[in-house]
Amino acid sequence: MDTQATDQVSPATLLLVDDEENILSALRRLFRPAGYRILTAQDGMQGLEVLEKESADLVISDMRMPGMDGAKFLEEVAKRWPETVRILLTGYSDLTSTISAVNKGRIYCYISKPWEDNDIKLAVQNALERKFLEREKRRLEELTLKQNEELKELNTNLEKMVQHRTAEIQQTADMLDLAFQELKRSYVTAIPVFANLVEMREGKATGHSRRIAEQARMLAQQMGMTEEDTENVYFAGLLHDIGKLGLPDALLNQPYISLPPRERALMDKHPAMGAAALLALEPMEGAARLIRSHHERFDGKGYPDQLFGDRIPLGARILAVVNDYDALQIGTLLDKSATPAEARAFLVNNKNQRYDPRVADEFVKILDRQPNQTALLREVKLTSDGLREGMMLARDLLNSDGMLLLTKGYRLTEALISKIRTFERDTGKNLVIHVETK
Repeated sequence: MDTQATDQVSPATLLLVDDEENILSALRRLFRPAGYRILTAQDGMQGLEVLEKESADLVISDMRMPGMDGAKFLEEVAKRWPETVRILLTGYSDLTSTISAVNKGRIYCYISKPWEDNDIKLAVQNALERKFLEREKRRLEELTLKQNEELKELNTNLEKMVQHRTAEIQQTADMLDLAFQELKRSYVTAIPVFANLVEMREGKATGHSRRIAEQARMLAQQMGMTEEDTENVYFAGLLHDIGKLGLPDALLNQPYISLPPRERALMDKHPAMGAAALLALEPMEGAARLIRSHHERFDGKGYPDQLFGDRIPLGARILAVVNDYDALQIGTLLDKSATPAEARAFLVNNKNQRYDPRVADEFVKILDRQPNQTALLREVKLTSDGLREGMMLARDLLNSDGMLLLTKGYRLTEALISKIRTFERDTGKNLVIHVETK
């Protein structure tokens, strides 16, 4: 390894210390062709004076010198300039003095005189390589430490940004927190509230997940699914788009059919991402399975697993029909919004391809019955001042932006009514509240 190449700033500097001029001359002749910068001194005291003025990478010192011998000199160098590599030249068999130099001066090595030119050149080269490698190691460690500090600072700044974004929905979070405290004994009733967090990014599709959940539950009951399976369909309907939370806003506001291939491939990942997000929640395992498969097609051309026919869970086949029916009307599936009649026709025309024909037929029966329903829930519209403890919500309670605050069927308490009134004062907007009448 070339020491000059190792030290990118300047050539290595050697300090040669010996009281014999012929030794110094020989060492100069030996090392100067290698490109080193050479300094010399004729005794230990002079060597220390040189080091006080000049920086040296490596010192070669004779052992026997008048005044301060090599062992004492290198000991002093070790104390004052510990990064300077130290090599001892010894011309006599004084084992005790050499051991002392090794211990006190912490020398890299000692070389007997007369030396072999190749041996001493190799010793110096190896010593400098080691020194420069250690220097580079320290530099990298310092760089790593600096980068770690910068990462900590970046994380702190990111946390501040998250806090800033969170503050924008703090008022709604207060309502959600209260609702969760009231309903925490049953995650069954809490999930509709938390599903609203998914809808906060839906834009024109606000309310989509709630509509899917209600219609899918109705269809599951009509098809004779068990209570547990129906519940899983309902939960999956509420959270079927949870995987979109990690997608860019631009993707969410474009119809699926108009997305370029790259963006469509990214969108196609959201069912698997949504299922993965629920892995840690054991009660949601069934719903997560349906979320993963709700974009599979009956003919096997869906995603993410290209399942077909009865290999697709029934709950996922139900979600596929109901989800597309709503998506067609809000304009997130095709290039334009469809009327209810056009959406119904799309389901019928795509049986055996996109949809299970039995599921599509049963859902069409539900749609055809709805216009004839006359038994409406008796309800009254109130302001928050008219609310009383024990009243039950007849409709979902939404803010002015369409965000869900409380779900239909929730029974009001004094604490909750106080929170609603505080929310109105803080936002400067009155809520429209529908409650059941006797």
